[in-house]
Order: sequence, then C-alpha cells, then structure tokens
Amino acid sequence: MNGLLTIFKRELKAYFATPVAYVFIVIFLVLVGVFTFYVGGFYERAQADLDPFLQFHPWLYMFLLPAISMRLWSEERKAGTLELLLTLPISLAASVLGKFLAAWCFTAVALAGTVPIWITVNYLGDPDNTVIAGGYLGSLLMAGGFLAIGSCISALTKNQVVAFVISFVICFAFNLSGYPMVIDIFSAWAPQAIVDVISSFSFLTHFNAIQKGVIDIRDLIFFASLIAFWLYANILAIEMNKSN
Repeated sequence: MNGLLTIFKRELKAYFATPVAYVFIVIFLVLVGVFTFYVGGFYERAQADLDPFLQFHPWLYMFLLPAISMRLWSEERKAGTLELLLTLPISLAASVLGKFLAAWCFTAVALAGTVPIWITVNYLGDPDNTVIAGGYLGSLLMAGGFLAIGSCISALTKNQVVAFVISFVICFAFNLSGYPMVIDIFSAWAPQAIVDVISSFSFLTHFNAIQKGVIDIRDLIFFASLIAFWLYANILAIEMNKSN
C-alpha cells in the first residue's frame, strides 16, 4: 500500500512539475466551453440541464486522454528508468495502479474545473442536480476506462506518438461501437445477439444511461470491469517486455 501511494504521489507531482499540465487543463476547459455554449447551443435550448456539456465528453476524452496516458510507461522505457522502477521494493501491480490513479486524479482535477458551468445552470434555472451529479460520475468512470486503455498501450512501446495513435484508435472503436450508424450496419446481416454484444462494449451506451440519471449497476460493473481488464493487461505487457 505504501508503494502504491509513493508511485501515486510521484506521478501526480510530475504532472504539475511542468507547464504541460496547465496547458492541458486550459485546452480542456476551452474546448468544453466551445462545445457547450456554441456547438451544443446551451442558451438556445433554454433548458436547465447540462446535456450540451456532457454529450461531448466521450469525443473530447477520445482525443485528450490518450495524450495523458501515452507517457505513463513509454517515457519510463525510453528514459531507461523502467528497469530501475521494477527493482524497487514495490510490486508491479502497485506501480501500475499508482500511475493509473495519478492520471485519473489529474483528469478529475481538470473535470472539477468545469464546476462553474454547473453553478451557471443553477443560477439560470432549477436543474435536477442529482442527474447532473450522475453525469459527472459517468464522465469520470468513462475517463478511467480511456486512461486504463492508454496506460496499457503505453506499456507496449517506447514511442509516445505511437502509444497515442493506437490508444486513440482503440478508444474510437469503443465509442463508435454504440453509434447508430455502426449498429445499423451490423443489424443488416448479423444476429441480434451479436449486435447486442457490440453495443454493450460501447462507452456511449453506458455513459448515456448514467448521464440521464439512471445509475444502473450494470453500467458501473462495465466500467469497473473494463478498467480492471486493461490494468491487468498493462501488468502482463510489462512482464512480457521485462522478460524480453
């Protein structure tokens, strides 16, 4: 447990040790503002909710979170510090989890910067804050899924750009699998059972349910299982590279 906390503090401190973290947060907040107020038509809708704000999160995360996760292990391998890290009296699982939690916490800080939008909605109307809180929860869980994927891919390559591109493609696939266009393509020839399986892997399917205030245990289990699977794959990837 102490080892996990040590890695967590080390990684989280590393984010804020350079201007990159602050630039990322600013970019995230600017994009959120643009998509919410201009693309999403926040004022034109004349409704006291955060749907225009939350509906773009899967697509923003698809671009931005691989940029956070790409350095988690690629940087260690490129700098030659991975071997040193693995010799410390810290389990590999603790290292993987510590790095992941630091990236997730950093993302939570960026997401917390959007709270003024929530305050604005309460000032302008009388929203259902329970639904909005559920949307934030869903957004954070989905971010954890993206980061777990990116962390695993980062462990497979020394090149951060390669890690970013592969993570983006996989995250895009998880988003797109629930898109109506994709579902319609498979529905035209595949059995309904296969269509349902493809749809069940979609971040959009599970996030949209939580965003509407429907906290279904199946959606929580999906994100928890997804994160656990990719973190376990992360451990296997490091073990595989260590033995080579």
